[in-house]
Amino acid sequence: MTQRLPPSLTPLDTALAALLRGVDPIATIELPLAEAAGCIAAGTPLLAACPSCDIAAADGWALCANDIVGASAYSPLPLTTAPVWVDAGDAMPPGCDCVLDADAVEVSGPLAQVLAEGVPGQGVRRGGSDIAGLAPAVAEGHLIHPAALLLARTAGVEKLSVRRPRLGIVNVPGAAVTAHMIAEIARAAGLQVQTREAAARDAASIAEALGDLACDLACDLACDLTCDLVVTIGGSGAGRRDAAVSALARHGDVLAHGLALQPGRTAAVGRLGPVPIVALPGSPDHALAAWLALVLPLVDRLSARQLRRRMTLPLARKIASSVGIAEIALLAEEHHAWLPLAVGDWPLQAIARADAWLLVPASHEGFAAGTPVDAYLMRE
Repeated sequence: MTQRLPPSLTPLDTALAALLRGVDPIATIELPLAEAAGCIAAGTPLLAACPSCDIAAADGWALCANDIVGASAYSPLPLTTAPVWVDAGDAMPPGCDCVLDADAVEVSGPLAQVLAEGVPGQGVRRGGSDIAGLAPAVAEGHLIHPAALLLARTAGVEKLSVRRPRLGIVNVPGAAVTAHMIAEIARAAGLQVQTREAAARDAASIAEALGDLACDLACDLACDLTCDLVVTIGGSGAGRRDAAVSALARHGDVLAHGLALQPGRTAAVGRLGPVPIVALPGSPDHALAAWLALVLPLVDRLSARQLRRRMTLPLARKIASSVGIAEIALLAEEHHAWLPLAVGDWPLQAIARADAWLLVPASHEGFAAGTPVDAYLMRE
């Protein structure tokens, strides 16, 4: 029997609320720094101050600036004690607060004289200047960037506590390009990804792939196949060879199919046991739109992520939208403004060029040119 869309589309807000209902943040795990990049921090340790004391920032002579006031090449200042040579990274000797270049001090036998003045802090890296004491590498609920890993490594931290949702992907034959795109986006977002391939596009084959996941989830196996969320890719429409939603109904619950979302109208949301599932369309633009509108909020809830970064710029030209349908616009930043690239229907070139995306609510007819809008960045 051919899979059908319902006579009326489900509002995006309603579908999203049903998808998120009962979903709580997942447990934290500790990962080596190399694996923590892109994950969401969950209570990172407080780092020790770095440097732990004042150190030399350059090779040279360690001196006290107050002791060499007035020194110059025309009026060398003799030193009563031999100066101390330091290499970059060495702890500053007691009483020294500046480092002068090698040619600023002339040493002849037991005598030394200074040929230049110095100022306190010259050539010195102050204690705690790189990392203030008792500061986290990254705030809880925020994305772990390479800069945060730099702080952690510098402080000698080997692991970070994170929340990393586990995503199970069921690929329906015929949507390979879209499946690769979604898997790559998911991995870049810090998710642990496991994929299964349905043997064919019919409901029985897709249900079998979903059934394998459902069995693993029911048994609560401590293995790579246990998932915190699931997506199917392809077969969510009403074509003669579409059966992903019918397959979901065999092993789980369909909460909504057919959404007032453009692109992404044929997406569906449901449950596979206790685990939320989103059926993504096979078309790259519709799948990406449903990912942004439905899966990203789910990932953020599971990982206890703080609000995603948005950028406010005026629109370079107006965006027109149909009332009753939530539409997603792709934007490019040009001349300190958001240039709309595509609304509702997305050419692949627009996807590749987009810097940000904007959800136009179903209650809006769009935005006039010059209106400041908050857009989510495609790449953080």
